[in-house]
Amino acid sequence: MAAPAVVYPPADAPDAEAEEAGRLLFAQACDFIAGAGDDDAIPSGNDLPEIAFAGRSNVGKSSLVNALTGRRTLARVSHTPGRTRQLNFFTLGRRLILVDLPGYGFAQASKKDVAGWTGLTRRYLKGRAGLRRVLLLVDARHGLKDADRPVMDMLDEAAVSYQLVLTKVDKAGAGELGARLAALAAELKRHVAAHPTIHLTSAHDGIGIEALRAALAALAAPAGSG
Repeated sequence: MAAPAVVYPPADAPDAEAEEAGRLLFAQACDFIAGAGDDDAIPSGNDLPEIAFAGRSNVGKSSLVNALTGRRTLARVSHTPGRTRQLNFFTLGRRLILVDLPGYGFAQASKKDVAGWTGLTRRYLKGRAGLRRVLLLVDARHGLKDADRPVMDMLDEAAVSYQLVLTKVDKAGAGELGARLAALAAELKRHVAAHPTIHLTSAHDGIGIEALRAALAALAAPAGSG
């Protein structure tokens, strides 16, 4: 059986050299910097580029961060939606900052608390000079939801580059996934800040992890610059 696609369109898949660069980057130490629950707690920007992971609650953000870094407990994984309630910053090999953002769309918390960290996330996304790209995670079984589109519109307005990353592709049927990818690609063409390449991943099976590492390595500071 053919190996599952890891990017769409398939022609955008990284070559062996790019995948090796990604492997080397993500083999480096990944250390927690700070958890920010308010504006004052957000660490000041530095010379390192930042990549933020965004998505609906329970879409698999923490699982994907852990799979990319090869560390099972780097980002907290919970079966309860809305458990990530602050912006968590990690430094990777002194070349890249990874930011795990609170999920949106659902949380077992008060409306006041949800509004608080949602506002904090939006202010971070709009005002972070070093933010190179937002990875917008989408459950492969469901595609874009109503909660995703205002985030995409906000990133378009703020001219923040973002890229769709499908999660849990191991749980989606091949025919269903193919039709969904074509529809998503068509929709992305209407968004000025959207990157056209869609990544397909499974933190459980490791699908697409090497390709996504390669894409992020291309955005990192050069080796030896830290």
